[in-house]
Amino acid sequence: MNALVVSPIAIPLLTAFLCMMAWRSVRLQRALSIAGALALFACSVLLFARVLDVGVLAADIGGWRAPFGITMVADTLSSLMVLLNGVVAVAVVVYSIGAIGPRREKHAYHTLVHCLLASVSGSFLSGDIFNIYVWFEVMLMSSFVLLTLGGERGQLEGALKYVTLNLLSSSLFLSAVGLLYGLVGSLNLADIAIKLGSAGDGTRPVIAAIAVLFMASFGIKAAIFPFFFWLPASYHTPAPVVSALFGGILTKVGVYAMMRVYTLIFAPVFPAAGEILLWIAAFTMVTGVLGAAAQYEIRRILSFHIVSQIGYMIMGLAIALLVLERMADAPTEDRPAMLATAAMALGGVAFFILHNILAKTNLFFVAGVVHRLRGTGELKELGGLYKERPYLSLMFMVSAMALAGIPILTGFWGKLILVVAGVRAGEYWIVGVSLGVGVLTLFSMTKIWAEAFWKARPGETEGAEPKPDDTRGTGWMNAVVAGFVVLIIGVSVFAGPIYRVTERAGHELIERAPYIRAVLDEEYLRSLPGGIGERWIEPRAETASAGEGR
Repeated sequence: MNALVVSPIAIPLLTAFLCMMAWRSVRLQRALSIAGALALFACSVLLFARVLDVGVLAADIGGWRAPFGITMVADTLSSLMVLLNGVVAVAVVVYSIGAIGPRREKHAYHTLVHCLLASVSGSFLSGDIFNIYVWFEVMLMSSFVLLTLGGERGQLEGALKYVTLNLLSSSLFLSAVGLLYGLVGSLNLADIAIKLGSAGDGTRPVIAAIAVLFMASFGIKAAIFPFFFWLPASYHTPAPVVSALFGGILTKVGVYAMMRVYTLIFAPVFPAAGEILLWIAAFTMVTGVLGAAAQYEIRRILSFHIVSQIGYMIMGLAIALLVLERMADAPTEDRPAMLATAAMALGGVAFFILHNILAKTNLFFVAGVVHRLRGTGELKELGGLYKERPYLSLMFMVSAMALAGIPILTGFWGKLILVVAGVRAGEYWIVGVSLGVGVLTLFSMTKIWAEAFWKARPGETEGAEPKPDDTRGTGWMNAVVAGFVVLIIGVSVFAGPIYRVTERAGHELIERAPYIRAVLDEEYLRSLPGGIGERWIEPRAETASAGEGR
């Protein structure tokens, strides 16, 4: 069981090492990379199935029990994120066969990709706040080199902005970790949750400062307002497959970290978080979608839409935190409904992340195919793709309409869940903002359709002979795009059962007890001073039965 929890980190690290050893042979690197990605996907499926079957799993590295050692934890949300990481891994590696080219592959491309995948899995599974920081740093180093791979001027400019803001994020993160450790004397998330919840009122200003530091740090990673500008300045500069990897999974790490830390640690002790995040969500959605509307290059448009879609995720988290805050003063009979609303909001975030990873990654994949065919992503220089590549046009349309939230595709269900949660919480204004942003998202997608796919190819009306398309490697690339379209349709059809899984993730985040009990044993909980660990000890079966008899 312990090996299963750690395997999504160990497998890509081993793959990265083997690819580095095979640096002389691009063909061998490709084979190792594909095998490693498939192994990562397989173990993530097994881990996800195991968590659904038995609940939260924890692994103490080196035999040091929590909270004194390094702990890896897999619950429904983290195992789902690891599964999505495995899906993206397979897609990116297969797509790279046709897209990346031997020149970049020789410069440790596959090693860097698998280091990045390992750091993403580590961020999702870490039960220790400092180790989340460590994995963030590994992720930053890997992504920085991938951004600059190729050495073009635009890449270097984008990478400079990317690394500057992310180093600021790392500094804020480390400062927050230091303050948190000084306050509670622990780095284990479950242990922090118990000790911070019992801290005296005199520590509330310090707790608020720590919470704001984490908000800023994770906000930079997730590209929320006002820290988002580094993302559209950098994500369109690397190779298209790298843009797909970054756009699909990287920013979701920041969102996940915010969900984990705020629901587990800060929800009971920093009640202002929900209100602050709700306003941030609104500004993130609006600025992202307006930025996309002003762009005329496909990957720039998609990069701004990453920002906009992150706003929806933060909206769901904010709604859940607001509802949990209000529960303290609510009548007892209203609390079950409020808990259900909070779980719906968090489940909606998880579902929306799943949808966004599939739709957004595939749109970047399509952009990569277009760039390979025509050598550009500028809309004014494109056209005629619907006439010449109807299959590619159809696959773009499915992904674009899913992103825009057209019924009955994935985006519609994700937004519907969040909208219903917002209405139940009484936050009508943010619901209105989210619906308006959805309309503008549709505008941006139709702009790409009209300019790149529907209009005549430039020069065609004057009778000029168009430059022939470059079709090298597009077979592999189109196969991956088609596979993601199938996944989008499959999730759309089975949205109900999938939502029940994401709603379970929402309930686990709110309840906190399954996570804490899986990480900390009963002996340690009983040893905590003042009896603060007693309430987290699972009731014995015979005690529960006796209580029911009385």
